[in-house]
Amino acid sequence: MIRVSQPVTGPEELDALKRGLEKAYFGHSADVVELEKALAEFLGVGERPVVCVNSGTAALHLALASLDLEPGDEVLVPSLTFVASFQAITAVGAVPVPCEVRETDLLLDLDDADRRITPRAKAVMPVHYAGNPGDLAGLHAWAAQRGLRVVEDAAHAFGSSCGGKRVGAQGDLVCFSFDSLKNITCGEGGALICPDADSAHRAGLMRGLGMERPQATQGGPPSRSAYDVVTQGWRFHMSNLNALVGLEQLKKAPAFFARRQQIARRYDEAFSGLAGLALLPVDYAQAVPFLYTLRVLQGRRADMIAHLREREVETAVNYPANHQHSLYRNLATAPLPVTEDVCGQILSLPLHCALSDDQVEFIIAQVRAFLA
Repeated sequence: MIRVSQPVTGPEELDALKRGLEKAYFGHSADVVELEKALAEFLGVGERPVVCVNSGTAALHLALASLDLEPGDEVLVPSLTFVASFQAITAVGAVPVPCEVRETDLLLDLDDADRRITPRAKAVMPVHYAGNPGDLAGLHAWAAQRGLRVVEDAAHAFGSSCGGKRVGAQGDLVCFSFDSLKNITCGEGGALICPDADSAHRAGLMRGLGMERPQATQGGPPSRSAYDVVTQGWRFHMSNLNALVGLEQLKKAPAFFARRQQIARRYDEAFSGLAGLALLPVDYAQAVPFLYTLRVLQGRRADMIAHLREREVETAVNYPANHQHSLYRNLATAPLPVTEDVCGQILSLPLHCALSDDQVEFIIAQVRAFLA
């Protein structure tokens, strides 16, 4: 089976884990700090601090917690996203307001979001679907005019750029995921890019159960036994083992990005103009794709999935609409016909750096054969 997603690791990551295991301490350590510094340099964030955590979901949770939302405050979010976006919102006591996506690129429809704003709306969570950040400057201007904070769900978009800067190097709060399938992996992990040192300090406290540890005398490490709890927090810290894997992956990131863009461009070239498909308009000079998602038209998606499965090509549907889940089905303030329509069409083809050119051409041939 050609898998739809998979990580690419090698002896470098194994050696890093061995070094980490030999330290006999696997919690938050200097290796996490080193990864934070390396990410800051790689992304070009300048004075915007990086806070590493144990998942992309934890990054979203901390970002929202830093906004001091009151119970019942609302966060505008596209319904077409992984459920982690919604769970992070409800975890801090806020209410997700499901919004439409644009049919063409599956990004948040700001016109629809405008119609759903109430006095309780305090933030908006754009989702950089498949790695495409869209018009970030326009989105932030829209949010500023309405007094909304912006929490970017950039789980798909590590490495992508907008306006000549990497995602994370500008804006408000930006959240990345480094799980096993993302553009780089820590095994599990995530990062929150904060707008200033004060918000980063608070996020750092919250990721470690709200504990503030005094420095030992003579400039030594923080005391393990002496601490004060100063804020609500969670156990969201990153392990040094995950950080060591991430440091090795970061060295490989440019090659990973180039390969993902190469495969996505080849798919676009092969599928452009084919009846029965609609492609997403993505500028691969800027976006590093996490998914290669297209829309299968004329009600034929299930048949294409079966056709490809029979030929040992795995596919995925990313994602079911959140407003149709049992927990969230009463949240939509108005119908979401575009989202429901595209959720019946979207299909993700294999996209990862372990794919060979022959496998890519085989996938293309099978899709074209089905359409023919």
